[in-house]
Amino acid sequence: MALGVPAQEQAGLAGCLSGNADSEPSVDVMFLLKTLCQQTSAALANAALHRRGDEYVEELRRSNDERAAVNARLTATVDVLRHQQRVHDVLTREGAWGDGEPGIAQALHELTGLSVAIEDKFGNLRAWSGPGLPDPYPKLPARRREDLLARAARCTSPLREKDRLVSLVKPHHEVLGVVSLVDPAKTAGDQDVFTLEYGTTVLALELAHQRTLAEVELRLHRELVDDLIAGTDNTSAYARADALGHDLRGTHQVLVAQWDGAQADSVLSDAVARAVVALEWKALCSRRSGVVVVLVAGDPDCEALFRFVANDLGVETGIVAVGGRCDTPDALPRSFREAVRTLRIRQASGTPSGMASFAQLGLYRILDAGEGRAEVTSFVRQWLGGLIDYDEARAADMVRTLSQFLECGGSYDRTATALMIHRSTLRYRLSRMKEITGFDLGDVETRLNVHVATRAWQVLQGRSLEGL
Repeated sequence: MALGVPAQEQAGLAGCLSGNADSEPSVDVMFLLKTLCQQTSAALANAALHRRGDEYVEELRRSNDERAAVNARLTATVDVLRHQQRVHDVLTREGAWGDGEPGIAQALHELTGLSVAIEDKFGNLRAWSGPGLPDPYPKLPARRREDLLARAARCTSPLREKDRLVSLVKPHHEVLGVVSLVDPAKTAGDQDVFTLEYGTTVLALELAHQRTLAEVELRLHRELVDDLIAGTDNTSAYARADALGHDLRGTHQVLVAQWDGAQADSVLSDAVARAVVALEWKALCSRRSGVVVVLVAGDPDCEALFRFVANDLGVETGIVAVGGRCDTPDALPRSFREAVRTLRIRQASGTPSGMASFAQLGLYRILDAGEGRAEVTSFVRQWLGGLIDYDEARAADMVRTLSQFLECGGSYDRTATALMIHRSTLRYRLSRMKEITGFDLGDVETRLNVHVATRAWQVLQGRSLEGL
């Protein structure tokens, strides 16, 4: 026969203990079976308890591991936030204190431990902090520099360029400069990249603010200069100049500059502004229709201004013309007119480039007098009319040849060299002049009148600057 005894746990049925017998078991056998079943139930219950204990321990272990991982992530996040807060505090402080580029470079160096270079958009060094400053500082050729800026502009994070991490200072669409971390060992991590990006943002705001202030100041300076050369009362002029930090009291004069090599007004204007700063002049600048106007105090070295601008632009085909001195602002329009007249006369001369002063014009001041222009024209026709007609009819160059001959004091060699012609050609032209005019240049009176007429002819040929 088959018999079975259920094995129970405290929580319910755990199983069944069964066996086979040929006859019905006795009471003793049933007692033993029941005892065995109880022991088995106890063993199963104990095993289940151990199993649940193991599962609980494992659950606790996993919970602790997860908690440790969460704590580690939280700790890392807190570290990052603390670093970012420190970056914010340090760089904001530098920006607020107005230390500009040197202060920001120093702050980036302290935060990253790497040397920092700040360059303008052309690659010129503006600030450096940290060891290893190259001497001289390397500057890429223009084409390679443009390629670097283009590649950096396409990146959403700092560009790795050889031993540097490069970030563009670009508040809007225009690149104002470049900030670089010098990292030859390539040790810069995410926090260093964040620091560089944050520093670039602070510098961009700083440079944009500086540019805005400079543009406003420049516009106010130009408006004041334009009003002064147009004419304004002294009281208003003094007050407006004082507000801009310029003292109009004392001697001033107006100069105008024009350059054939400057393709845009801003190119010449920037070059003149740099010259004024380098020469430490007390001056106000403006620009009008292709010329730069400078109102300068004292007795400046205008020849030095010409040399500086010529070197800056790389060409000497320019003129710096200076008007007369003024003791009060209401006389500045006269100085401006004199400077413009001087510029026009110098343009029409045989040596149009260089510095020219109204005070040194001499005879040309009379020849260029506007109210006597008709008389001057008549005088020129009286003495040079035959040569002028000859030149127009035959596309010749008699008047210019005569003018150069007289300017060279009658020297054949100097005249031929200046005109780049042979001596025999010069002799032929002078012979033809005598046939056409009948003049005897050996006569002192005739020579003087012809010489004055040639200079007046140069003035009449000059380019008009009306409308400036």
